[in-house]
Amino acid sequence: MVDPPRIDADVAVVGAGAAGLYAALTAARSGARVALVSATPLAQTASYWAQGGLAGALAVDDSPDLHREDTEVAGRGLVRPSAATVLCRQAPRTVRDLEHLGVRFDADRHGNLALGLEGGHSRRRVVHAGGSATGRRVVRELSALVVEMPGVTVVERARAAALWTVDGRCVGAVCEDGRVVRARAVILATGGSAALWSRTTNPPGSLGIGLSLARDAGAALADLEFMQFHPTAVTGIRGREGFLITEAIRGEGATLHDAAGERFVEELAPRDEVARAIWAKMTEEGAPSVSLDMRAIDPALFPNVVGALREAGLDPEREMIPVAPAAHYGMGGIVADLDGASTVPGLYAVGESACTGLHGANRLASNSLSECFVFGARAATAALAEPLVADAGDPPAAEPIVPPTRETQRALWRDAGLVRIREGLERLLADEHPLARLIGAHALLREESRGAHSREDFPATDAALERHHTVTPGDSERPEFEPWA
Repeated sequence: MVDPPRIDADVAVVGAGAAGLYAALTAARSGARVALVSATPLAQTASYWAQGGLAGALAVDDSPDLHREDTEVAGRGLVRPSAATVLCRQAPRTVRDLEHLGVRFDADRHGNLALGLEGGHSRRRVVHAGGSATGRRVVRELSALVVEMPGVTVVERARAAALWTVDGRCVGAVCEDGRVVRARAVILATGGSAALWSRTTNPPGSLGIGLSLARDAGAALADLEFMQFHPTAVTGIRGREGFLITEAIRGEGATLHDAAGERFVEELAPRDEVARAIWAKMTEEGAPSVSLDMRAIDPALFPNVVGALREAGLDPEREMIPVAPAAHYGMGGIVADLDGASTVPGLYAVGESACTGLHGANRLASNSLSECFVFGARAATAALAEPLVADAGDPPAAEPIVPPTRETQRALWRDAGLVRIREGLERLLADEHPLARLIGAHALLREESRGAHSREDFPATDAALERHHTVTPGDSERPEFEPWA
C-alpha cells in the first residue's frame, strides 16, 4: 500500500481567502514553512466576491475608540470589548501594511485614501480597492505574493476532510484526496456557513466546513444563532439571484422604496434593522421584494455591480433594482481567543470561521475584512510558538464531506430565517445535517430578540443576557450560556 503524499510544515493554513492568505504571508515573512490548502484555485475563494471594504480609523476626525463604539452599538450588547479594541487599534496599521504589499486602495484626486460611509458607522472609515471590487483586488494581489513567497507550499483544489489530532492536540490536516499536512499548528480560515440557507449571497462552498472539522476534533462552537441577512440582495432576476449590492452604494445616497414608491427605512441604520424593515414591508405588502433606487449614483464608483446588473438586463441608471434580504455572514463560529486559538491546543480559527465575540449579535459593515487581516496575523504569530509533537503516529482516514441537502437549506431559510419561532426551531433539531441541528439548538436557547436573531415568540431583548454567548462545548450536543468579559 502506498502512503498518501505528505507535506511537512511549521503551520498549515486551511482556506485561501483573505484571512488564510494573510496568515500564510505573515508566517512566511518570519521564515516559517507554510502549507496553504485551498479547495479552489487561488483567487477564486469567497473573499474574491467581497464587495465591502476594510474598516479602520484613518480619517483625522476619527479614532479607534469611535470605531470601537460603533462596533459595540451595532453588536447589540454582545460584542466582546477586548476583541473590538484589538480590531480597531490594529486596523489602520493593517491597511498600511497591505499598501506596502502592493494593494492599491482607492484615492481622491489629492492622493489621499477615499473613505466610504456604510451602515452603522459614525465616520467615513471604509477603504475600497476598485470600488466594490475590493475582495477581487486584494485576493489577487495576496495570491500572487503567496505563490512567489519562499517556504510556502500551495495545495490547490484540495478540501480538508479531517483534522489530525494526537492526545487532544491538533498536529495536521488530511484532505479528501488523501494528501496529508503535518504541522506545529493548523489555522482554519475556511469562511462561513451562509450557503446552508437556500437564499444566500455566498458561493455554494460556504457550508461551515471548518466549523464541522473543528467540532469533530473537539472544539467548542459559539453564537450559531446569529446569521446576518444582508438587506440588499437581488431577487427575481434569472442568473443574479442573491447577487449582493454593497452597502457602500447606500452610503453614497441610494435609497429603498416600497410598492408605492415611498422610502420606509433609514438606509444607513445597522444591517439587522434595515433587513428586518425590508422583510416587514415585504410581508405587509405580500411582495417578493422592495426597490433600490441607485439612479443618482455615479456608475463609475461601482463598476462590477453596475456591470453585473446590466448583464442581467437591468440598467441601474434608469430603473429600480428589486432586492430582498439573504443569508450573508455568520457572527458565530469556532470559539477563538484574541490570537485565534480554539479550545483544542494547536488549532486556530480566523475570519468568518472564528467567533472571538468581535461582531456580537450583528456585524458592523466592513469589519469582517479588517478582522481577516488583524486576527490572521495574530494567529500566524501565535501558531509558530506551538510545540512540535515528535511522534504523531498515523493520520486519520479522509472521509468525504457530505453537503447539505436542498431540504436542509430550505428548512434553515424557513425556520431560522429573519424571524424565528419555537415550533420551527424545534423542527431543525431533527434535521439530518449536524450544523443545522446545532443552529436550531442555539437559536432555541436564546429566548429573546437581539441583533440578527429575532424571535416572534420572544420579541424583547433580555438585559440579563447581555454579553452572554451560546456555546456548545466540544464534548456536548447542548449549548449553554457563557458570559464573556
